[in-house]
Amino acid sequence: MSGSVKDRIDLDPKKYIVSKTDPKGIIEYGNDYFVEISGYKESELIGHPHNMIRHPDMPKVIFKMMWERIKNKHNILAVVKNRAKDGRHYWVITDFEPKTDKITNEIVNYTAYRKAAPDNVIKTIEPIYKKLVEIENESGVEGSEKYLRGFLEEKGKSYDEFINDLVGNKGLFKIFFATMKKLFG
Repeated sequence: MSGSVKDRIDLDPKKYIVSKTDPKGIIEYGNDYFVEISGYKESELIGHPHNMIRHPDMPKVIFKMMWERIKNKHNILAVVKNRAKDGRHYWVITDFEPKTDKITNEIVNYTAYRKAAPDNVIKTIEPIYKKLVEIENESGVEGSEKYLRGFLEEKGKSYDEFINDLVGNKGLFKIFFATMKKLFG
């Protein structure tokens, strides 16, 4: 994977990142910590595609799965490596939530709640992502999706079960995301 540990931005575990996009992934809002960590000015973020912070080490299959889920109005928890404007990177655990219009039931925006990914999570997920990117480079997203499916079958877990177990999505962690949704929902 590109980028060394020294190129990593260590996030404050007591702070959180929130961003909202329209249904096409265009940034509508970012909290102050998102602006600070991304290294972009707020005016450089608002109105631009959220994928401007996508790190090239991230497998496309993860975003394919994410978009499929949130477009169908389902939340998803994911471990994501993002790239700041200066090229450094930061790892987050992200809980995506689609928001719908109460009258039309159409999706009006997506909110992403993020917090720092612990080192043990990064150490586990990074080699998996590296393999998925290598497969994508040779066989496309379809090939990496097949590999991911096989990887999860071998573990006897769904994607959600694997991520929930990896990040310890229970107790205080789960309360954190529930609180964020109440504050910004």
